[in-house]
Amino acid sequence: MPQRQLPIFPAGVTEINNSIAVQKEAGQVVYIHGHLPVFHHEEEDIGSFRMFTSQMIVNGTVKPKEIVKAFGVPVITVKRYVKVFRDRLADIRDQVAAALKKGKKKEDLASLGITDKYEAEWGKGFLKGNDFVLMIAEELKGK
Repeated sequence: MPQRQLPIFPAGVTEINNSIAVQKEAGQVVYIHGHLPVFHHEEEDIGSFRMFTSQMIVNGTVKPKEIVKAFGVPVITVKRYVKVFRDRLADIRDQVAAALKKGKKKEDLASLGITDKYEAEWGKGFLKGNDFVLMIAEELKGK
């Protein structure tokens, strides 16, 4: 008899697609792959919701229509924030690349405040802006 392939989600979650589900519990929204949480934010944290759902779309993990269906948000809003996400990533990448080109060391990039203007909206998650800048710098140095 055929068996279902992983991921198999825990009870009480809403499937976004066959790879990712979401669960709301005690004021927290938790995104799950199989039985493993991959991201979480407070229920009222719209900025983190927009950032993470846009990231999943850009990475190809989910489709915009799946976010629309799972969360009941307008498709135009989803598309708008995917564009915002891409634009912000490009801005951060360009600033990191310019700083590296000027001879800044990777260790010094965190003090430049490259992500400061995004911190109020995106800085509530587990990955802070300075850590993100260092990840981008590492990626750019590898190219």
